[in-house]
Amino acid sequence: MKWTSWLGAAVLLGLVSFVVWSSFRIAGVRCETCIEFEGRRACRAVEGANEEETLTAARTNACALIASGVTQTMACQRTPPASSSCRAE
Repeated sequence: MKWTSWLGAAVLLGLVSFVVWSSFRIAGVRCETCIEFEGRRACRAVEGANEEETLTAARTNACALIASGVTQTMACQRTPPASSSCRAE
């Protein structure tokens, strides 16, 4: 093998290693949110980079279980959570 092939393989291995390593460090905050909407309740826990994004994702996931259709989903996502808690990971 030529030295350029070895260099290309090393660079590729380094890039793959970085992607795998960085994917394990994504969570900084873990939030659990419970939503009550039209007599139904769903709770979801999500991990994310910051509290605002994580709460939004948890609300979206919970509403996906209890709302059907675009109109109900939008109304559910505007509903204040029944309970919500976050902690740093």
